[in-house]
Amino acid sequence: MHRFWGEIAVGISGVVGLWGVLMARRQTVPRVYYWAVAFAIASLLAQVVFGVIAMSTEDIDPGNQHVFYGIVIAVTFAFSYIYRAQFRKRPALYYGLLLLFTMGLGIRGIMTFGHSF
Repeated sequence: MHRFWGEIAVGISGVVGLWGVLMARRQTVPRVYYWAVAFAIASLLAQVVFGVIAMSTEDIDPGNQHVFYGIVIAVTFAFSYIYRAQFRKRPALYYGLLLLFTMGLGIRGIMTFGHSF
């Protein structure tokens, strides 16, 4: 589940992030974009939870780097929640950049599976 959903979650994050960056000049952001952002964030956070469950129940060594990128994704979303008031100024741009950044973290996490520092 973790391996299969990882690539899908990264893809969703990239598509919604690119949509936000392309829509950044618009004055009004459609409500469907906020739902898409919530779905992309939830899919990546579910990925982190699936990884923790897989590590605790199965005998898998994902490597330090893979775990590091999962932790950085979770921390990034925690900081974006802390700064959510600033995100209201230009929501499409800020959420778009956030999701593109976490997409990059997810890609690095996938690429570093099994590797340690």
